[in-house]
Amino acid sequence: MLARMPAGQPTSPSRRQQFSAATRLTLVDEAARLFGTRGYAGTSLDEIVSRAAVTKGALYHHFSGKQDIFRAVFVRTEEEAMASIRDQIAAETDAWERARAGISGFLGACQQPAYRRIVLQEGPVALGIEHWRESEQRTTFGLLRGVVADLLADYDLHDALVDAFAQVFFGALSAAGQAVATAADTEDTGDRIGTVLAVILAGLRALADGDADVAGPQAGVSR
Repeated sequence: MLARMPAGQPTSPSRRQQFSAATRLTLVDEAARLFGTRGYAGTSLDEIVSRAAVTKGALYHHFSGKQDIFRAVFVRTEEEAMASIRDQIAAETDAWERARAGISGFLGACQQPAYRRIVLQEGPVALGIEHWRESEQRTTFGLLRGVVADLLADYDLHDALVDAFAQVFFGALSAAGQAVATAADTEDTGDRIGTVLAVILAGLRALADGDADVAGPQAGVSR
């Protein structure tokens, strides 16, 4: 009679499951290298399976096709960037410095070859601009927007003003990412854009603090 595992006790993955997980990881690793150097259009499934030393059947066991495996690479690259940005944000205690750290972390990610190529350059092409924007709004840009939105929690601002700033801030970050991604000198471009975004953030702070010169009489801000 076979012994039964105690209820609620986790079971270890079988060798087959471990092999399957390792195969998937290898496919994503090799696909990331190819997409990162050759781009989406310049990479074939044949090259991916050859680099991974697996059959095409093994690839189709895990992914429906090239776009699907690219999506897995895209998501992993985004998650790695977000983890780094979160760490930089968490290192700050002041809310305004947290926002500055988030912006700096994002611009730093845009200068990394993998994020720059896979997320900013190839992502819109491979996934389609609408799906790419939806993903960015949920993840990297969404994280930074959330950090800045937290700054407004202690201020009495009209909802329309908060919504307007969220839209402008998202547009600024999106444009910043694309500007860095296409720049010949990513570091110099990142520094200049970082200065511009810092000015925008300083303007928000002055607005929230009720600076009449910035806010104006119709800003709808009270403290």
